[in-house]
Amino acid sequence: MSRVGKKAIVIPAKTSIDYENHELVVKGEKGTLTRIIHPAVDLSIKDNKISVMIEREDRKTRALQGLTRSLISNMVDGVSKGYERILEINGIGYRAEMKGKTIVLNLGYSHAIDFVLPEGIDAKVDKANVIKLSGIDKEKVGQTAASIRKLRKPEPYKGKGVKYAEEYIQRKAGKTGTK
Repeated sequence: MSRVGKKAIVIPAKTSIDYENHELVVKGEKGTLTRIIHPAVDLSIKDNKISVMIEREDRKTRALQGLTRSLISNMVDGVSKGYERILEINGIGYRAEMKGKTIVLNLGYSHAIDFVLPEGIDAKVDKANVIKLSGIDKEKVGQTAASIRKLRKPEPYKGKGVKYAEEYIQRKAGKTGTK
């Protein structure tokens, strides 16, 4: 049984929901998000609450019910509050700077890496080693953060690389000089 899918989503003030022909449009203070809802799932909007209903009780549709509920909840939170992801750059000479909609990253390679931000994502660089990504689409913010981290993953010996702010890097001991 999907416990997540049965919970109702509360629609905050200043947020409007339009649902027609399995197309959901969520408008809020920060922007507008659109998503096509799977045909096996239907939405019921009553009294400032959204409920996700399924047509038949089988494993796949129960899973879709929980997934759809989570996606809609993320959309509602995104247009009302927004999402933020913070990345830290560790290493001597490793730094980042903003040039318009491009982040220029120096990550120990022989060249600088130009990372163009996708549409709908804003970035701010603090102290040349902290990148703050923000946007209304949780998937886009997370994917952008993962793409930047992938350019130089943190290594376990010195901890150099790009990591999430809340991430802990398990350190390894280096070689010992025993004979």
